[in-house]
Amino acid sequence: MPRRFLVEADGGSRGNPGPAGYGAVVRDAETGETLAEAAEYIGTATNNVAEYKGLIAGLRAAHALDPEAEVQVRMDSKLVVEQMSGRWKIKHPGMRPLAAEARVVFPPGRVSYEWIPRERNKHADRLANEAMDAGKRGEQWRPKPPPGGSLAGAEDLAGAAAGATPAGAAGGGAEPSADDALEAPTATAAPPATPATATPPTVTPTAAPSERTGTTTPTAAPRGWAAPADLGAPATLVLLRHGETALTPEKRFSGSGGSDPHLSPVGRRQAELVAAALAARGTIQAVVSSPLTRCVETAQAVAARLGLDVRIEEGLRETDFGAWEGLTFGEVRERYPDDLQAWLTSSKAAPTGGGESFATVARRVAVARDKLVARYAGRTVLLVTHVTPIKTLVRLALGAPPEALFRMEISAASVSALAYYADGNASLRLLNDTAHLR
Repeated sequence: MPRRFLVEADGGSRGNPGPAGYGAVVRDAETGETLAEAAEYIGTATNNVAEYKGLIAGLRAAHALDPEAEVQVRMDSKLVVEQMSGRWKIKHPGMRPLAAEARVVFPPGRVSYEWIPRERNKHADRLANEAMDAGKRGEQWRPKPPPGGSLAGAEDLAGAAAGATPAGAAGGGAEPSADDALEAPTATAAPPATPATATPPTVTPTAAPSERTGTTTPTAAPRGWAAPADLGAPATLVLLRHGETALTPEKRFSGSGGSDPHLSPVGRRQAELVAAALAARGTIQAVVSSPLTRCVETAQAVAARLGLDVRIEEGLRETDFGAWEGLTFGEVRERYPDDLQAWLTSSKAAPTGGGESFATVARRVAVARDKLVARYAGRTVLLVTHVTPIKTLVRLALGAPPEALFRMEISAASVSALAYYADGNASLRLLNDTAHLR
């Protein structure tokens, strides 16, 4: 008989959008005992984003306690409950990646949702307000152990809530949200030289959560991409672009705002080849993926070979290309010449029809990078992502000017690697390696 948990979650924004935070509590369904708490200040966001973040944190906390459990989620957000129950359509493109992230924490059928009035959600609401208060002081929320003991999983949850999520059995079936823009035939627009900074998540710097149990294990120096011993073991991010889709050979824009295609037969073969190559190298200790289907499918092929779980990081998704989604570079140039020229010459210009500027993408990617580097200190982690996030990470690591992005090629299923040291420096160790595909 599987364990049963109750997850109560909430989120709030003082301004909507404004300073925002979330809170979540996991209870034993039989006794009502509080088993774990999680909360985080997330910067400027809307109420809905904060509520979804609270849901994800609560599910992660429950998964860390028992990945085989059955979970009933209780929230006072009618929107989140109805959308996650499948009764309301998720129309806002910013909500779809969050919903997809929540859906892959547990396999389908393990989680149910119930709306409750606000007065019955006071615990999660209090945690969310504590997180926002901490953010106002320039701090991050930390769990408060009860007298004479410690709340189960409290420290692990703080890191897990700000980190990545197990993808489990849902895999490519998760609802699409944002994806990787296929590289334009002639250029990729540049993000800003200096990304926005973010308050680092609460993590234990000398240990990292086990990918299967959520417990902590001593860090081990990676091999293959390892750093010089006198600098200590870095966080090494191995960057894998997903395999081909039907759109890849045609060089069509395929980002967050359009369809989310599966890997093509060629792409599936590429995923198996890179999985074999990474398994032979023997250095990968964790696998993290963009939430979009083609990345999750690629990541699952590697993770299955390595015996690891796939975790989802929403910040690794590709740009939303607005009205350009599904078009070739030539078609965009013909239909939107002025917008395209602005996009190619300024990182602050967004694609036609409400797309995402590369300045916005760079800030998102930098925040995800900081979280992952903190979470995987001293370890080697595979990030399965897209053209723009990979180019952005490489450029920022090199301290290169924005125009450097126009001089990088990132092929489908290619591998690059970056090492991040404790002194704040970074090193490019590999770029666009496709030898495993030959």
